[in-house]
Amino acid sequence: MRFARTIQAAVAVAAFGALLIPSQAVAAAPGDVVTMPVRDVLAALPVQEEDRDGYERSKFRHWIDADRDGCNTRAEVLKEEAFRPPQQGPKCALSGGEWYSPYDDVYFTEAKALDIDHLVPLAEAWDSGASAWTAKEREAYANDLGDPQALIAVSAKSNRSKVDQDPATWQPPATGYRCEYATHWTAIKTRWGLSIDPAEKAALTDVLSGCLNVPVKVTLAR
Repeated sequence: MRFARTIQAAVAVAAFGALLIPSQAVAAAPGDVVTMPVRDVLAALPVQEEDRDGYERSKFRHWIDADRDGCNTRAEVLKEEAFRPPQQGPKCALSGGEWYSPYDDVYFTEAKALDIDHLVPLAEAWDSGASAWTAKEREAYANDLGDPQALIAVSAKSNRSKVDQDPATWQPPATGYRCEYATHWTAIKTRWGLSIDPAEKAALTDVLSGCLNVPVKVTLAR
């Protein structure tokens, strides 16, 4: 179950210059793997103000069927995260199954009650670096199945309360998930070479100061 995986699971990550491990410099290139305590990962992220000029959700093509197996990205996440697997019908129609929404600590038995959330929202990615990407890079980000925390099945209610907010203005209602949320947010930003703004960094620092300084394994995506 993806929601139950530890943050030590392989997290594919994007390059953002050079990451520092104590006494060791690591070249940041796609495919490189870096392991650091989460607070060090946060400290390595570049800090700059955000810019949403030109953002349109349509610039991130999503819910594609990358492997041409008949199931799009949304369905792939639902199948992967179900703790009781759903039945798959024609055109990847899913029925039955059970899911857990970690944002608000709620269980579901119908796939239609769930949204697939980009843990770091598309607009937030645009604000912090994706505006300079190619269309193919934005498509890869929007359909990232290589990082089990990049896309997450959550209740529609919690996802729509979050919309495109970052941790400075929105935290999961389930307080027990906030350490994991901040850790995954930091790892995904690192994976894709994205920056953070000052308020975002302050919020992440505040949350992570009360969490275990766990190691995060990051595989660079770009």
